[in-house]
Amino acid sequence: MKPYDVLFEHALTRIDAERIHHAAFRAIRGAEPVTSRAVRVPSRPVHAMGLTFPHPLGLAAGFDKNAVGIDGLAALGFGHVEVGTVTGEAQPGNPQPRLFRLKADHAIVNRMGFNNDGAEVVARRLAGWRAGGGSTLLGVNIGKTKVVPEEDAARDYEKSAGLLAPYADYLVVNVSSPNTPGLRDLQAVEKLEPLLAAVRRRADEVSPERRVPLLVKIAPDLSDDDVLAVADLALASGLDGIIATNTTTSREGLASDAADVGRIGAGGLSGRPLTQRSEDVVRLLRSRVGSDLTLVGVGGITTVDDARRRLEAGADLLQGYTAFVYEGPLWPRRIVRGLESADGRR
Repeated sequence: MKPYDVLFEHALTRIDAERIHHAAFRAIRGAEPVTSRAVRVPSRPVHAMGLTFPHPLGLAAGFDKNAVGIDGLAALGFGHVEVGTVTGEAQPGNPQPRLFRLKADHAIVNRMGFNNDGAEVVARRLAGWRAGGGSTLLGVNIGKTKVVPEEDAARDYEKSAGLLAPYADYLVVNVSSPNTPGLRDLQAVEKLEPLLAAVRRRADEVSPERRVPLLVKIAPDLSDDDVLAVADLALASGLDGIIATNTTTSREGLASDAADVGRIGAGGLSGRPLTQRSEDVVRLLRSRVGSDLTLVGVGGITTVDDARRRLEAGADLLQGYTAFVYEGPLWPRRIVRGLESADGRR
């Protein structure tokens, strides 16, 4: 058993998951000067969306909601960091407790509810980070403010895009979290098309000298037909990519005790239970879009084999979050080194 496994099993899991998240994140930020010197991650460059990523693996949105630890996270070995989800207005998120572990499934259930400082504050923070030399490849994930009605959603997303696009290497429109009422309804093509057009237009207005790549993040719970409809829309709308997938509302096939799952209640499930569906969605998307779009595979990537299979299914880039929690701070480096070793054997 690895030292981190012992720590996780006998100490970290005995404390509320959200408290541990904040404590661990403070430690990562505090250790940044040390880790930036100590961690050396192999280079496996990926050219996508007009950008050059040092290797395929990045950190998914949700860990650094407010863009406060980008460099510390990159120092651990992530080739890109996606911050957010950021909403047009600051909001506290859902009542606590709202983050839970399902250890038997190597999974997490969250119903955080887009708790974040809001686009204006995050934009000021990113401006300072860029001015100070911040160069980590940065994705900014934007979502809808909870109190904003659906008919005003495009305007809310536009506000975030206008404030954040100048500092982002790419933007992600998140319409797939299950924790904001009605948000997933925006994945319907007739609602998604005008929303994406509004975000694209606003990003171009505030960053005329540089076209900021735009992606959409979709749920694993979409039917195959709906996945293909989003793929067709992405192609027709000139999107740069799709992130597949967000968390699931399904609880099928879990190893965890049903009573424990029931006590946790609603929320998005991430981790190993998503592995197969997320891989299948990537494969389905690639069959539809060919080489025209960048696909980011996320959901249930824990091992080097998981990462390799997701790339073989058609992903250009990978992201993780739940495995980072369960496997510890050396996990990104292990995955990237494992992929490089696999390349060398071929």
